[in-house]
Amino acid sequence: MSAAAVRVAQHSAQAVRSFRKPPKIRKFLKRDENGLPIPHVRNLIVRDTHPCRLMDHYHTTLQDDLMYMTYNHESGTPPSPRKIRLTYDPNDPYTKNRHNPPVGGSQAGKKPAPPTTSDNVVRLEKIVIHSMVKEALTNRSNLLGLIAAFRALSGDTEGGGGRPSSDGVQIVKGKKNVGGWMRPGLPVGAKVELKGPKMYDFLSTLGEFVLPRIREFPGIVMPPASSTMKSPSGVAGVVSFGLPPEAMGYFPQIEVNLDSYPKSYGMHIHFVTNAVGLGAQNRARALVSGFQIPFARK
Repeated sequence: MSAAAVRVAQHSAQAVRSFRKPPKIRKFLKRDENGLPIPHVRNLIVRDTHPCRLMDHYHTTLQDDLMYMTYNHESGTPPSPRKIRLTYDPNDPYTKNRHNPPVGGSQAGKKPAPPTTSDNVVRLEKIVIHSMVKEALTNRSNLLGLIAAFRALSGDTEGGGGRPSSDGVQIVKGKKNVGGWMRPGLPVGAKVELKGPKMYDFLSTLGEFVLPRIREFPGIVMPPASSTMKSPSGVAGVVSFGLPPEAMGYFPQIEVNLDSYPKSYGMHIHFVTNAVGLGAQNRARALVSGFQIPFARK
């Protein structure tokens, strides 16, 4: 090798070599129970990256319309609530710690709705999605496909974005024996609760991409008009319906990578609102229909 080539090699080595030594570590990072280092940074919270269209639609248009549709004017002083007699005397020491239900059964269908104000206008609090996989009773690994699908649908993970209220996809376990094939503690399905902008994003995807592509889907089936609204379901502000397994492939998050899932899963969707008292079901349906979710009478 010539002298010029040697000088070029030495110059290249000096260029690659760092100019100074790395600083000494004065304070080592703490380690968790698994021996992994814990970075000394504060809790980071991921903020919303874009405005939510349906959330703005509710606060600018839908909230005022629902206030007008559900407002009941009450003149004068409202009557005092009727005193409900309990089954056992609460002052009796022999029945003090006993379950004391009211006489005449549950009073859920008899409680009137609170007066309508600008603070208690019906609103969507959360959306709960859950599904059951019967094959998980014999092999719990059959839940992996459902968990992956729910994570893709919701985009929500446990503690995601630094939010401690985010529980992500949760595994549903059996609570009692059913016919000898289900036992308490066995995983039988999964569920996920959506709140905030992710809830409205899922709602827009459901109303604009999924439901219009389902064949012969008339809408969420409502009970007959002759049915009473004083039942427990009639006074609960929860709108529930189910989707067949083929509907999962209509979600854009699943359709883009459909072959990676072992099978399609059906699901139950619950729209949980803050409506309570008589007529709560009708107020909840009016809210959900404002987000382009159709309803159909039997």
